[in-house]
Order: sequence, then structure tokens, then C-alpha cells
Amino acid sequence: MTEIRTPRLLLRRWTDDDLVPLSEINADPEVMRWIDDGSVRDLEETAGDIERYEEEWDEEGFGLFAVELLGSGELIGFAGLSVQDSLPDVGITWRLGRQFWGQGYASEAAHAVLEWALQDRGLDRVVAVTHISDHASENVAGKLGMKPGRETDHPVHGTPLRVHAIDLTEYRA
Repeated sequence: MTEIRTPRLLLRRWTDDDLVPLSEINADPEVMRWIDDGSVRDLEETAGDIERYEEEWDEEGFGLFAVELLGSGELIGFAGLSVQDSLPDVGITWRLGRQFWGQGYASEAAHAVLEWALQDRGLDRVVAVTHISDHASENVAGKLGMKPGRETDHPVHGTPLRVHAIDLTEYRA
């Protein structure tokens, strides 16, 4: 089983116990405002999401990790890698419950995932796609050393996006 430990977090594969806490995160309009069209997700949709996350692990050898606090075992969200539908790149992504914002957890989890992607998974390049108005996620991408690049629109919802990227040579520098 693939796991990554950071000083405060455990990044791990999904379990049945993760469904309710993730559905509570996905039901928060403030959390979801920068995701796709901003719609919240219910329990059934979240179950389908987790199923797709696990399928990507099986198909690609990477995916989205459930992120829990080491001290309490509480699920706080996810961070990981996914194949980008409209780009030829693998993207890093994160989503945390609102009560966990502003504490450095997203940067800590994303940094661990980026290191794992470039060093253990052998990827040469990783992107992060952020909504242009999502300053918190843009800040996390910057903390990862990613450079903002081209702007595009979401292929389905038309929202303005920015693609940030880092390659292996930039990461090691």
C-alpha cells in the first residue's frame, strides 16, 4: 500500500470510512466554489469520486491520496496526482475541508506529492491547474516552485484557468 508521511499528515489510499467525511467536505459551497462549476457534491457523487480515484490508482500507478492528520486520524481532504483531461500532463491537486485552511496543510501535502511524483514515480513534469481567482491555490502552486504559465478556459464550464508547471530539472535546482 502506498503511503506518504509528513511531519503532520498521512497520505494514504482510500477506505470505506472516508466516504462520509469527504462528502461533508464536498458539500461545503465555500470549498467547492473553485471546483468545476462550483456545485457541491452529495454522498452518492462523492462515492463515485472515490471509486474513480481508486480506478486511477489501478490504471496509472498514482492517484489522489486521502489526507489525514497524524495525531487524530481525522480525514481532512485529499492531495495527489491525476491525468488532466484537456492537457498532456499529470496534474497535482488538493482539496481540504475549510476548517483546515490557512494552516499549511495543503502546501505540506502537495509538496510531499510533488516530491513523490518526480522522484518515485519518475515523472518529468507536473502541472497544477488553478482557477485564476483562486488566490489560495495559486499561492500553494507558487510554494511548490511551480511557474505560472498559459491561461485557458475549463473545457466544459468555461471558467478561466491558469496552468502552473514544474519539471524535474527545476525541482532539483
